[in-house]
Amino acid sequence: MRATALKPLLDATMPPDDNRNSDSQPLRDGPGTIARYAVSDLLRDAREAILVHNGAEYRLRITANGRLILTK
Repeated sequence: MRATALKPLLDATMPPDDNRNSDSQPLRDGPGTIARYAVSDLLRDAREAILVHNGAEYRLRITANGRLILTK
């Protein structure tokens, strides 16, 4: 999955989707505000995704035991 595929999920102006998990909240501006996303919203039906940070790719993956691993 390319990082550009995640951009719509992270777009703060995107209206809520009926399929979104209730744990997800839109990104808000302001001090002390932390964006919160359900992993199911990021991964959709996949078990892993590539996240890009400062030009480096990181792999977010769900293990067979249901745990999350983030690797560079």
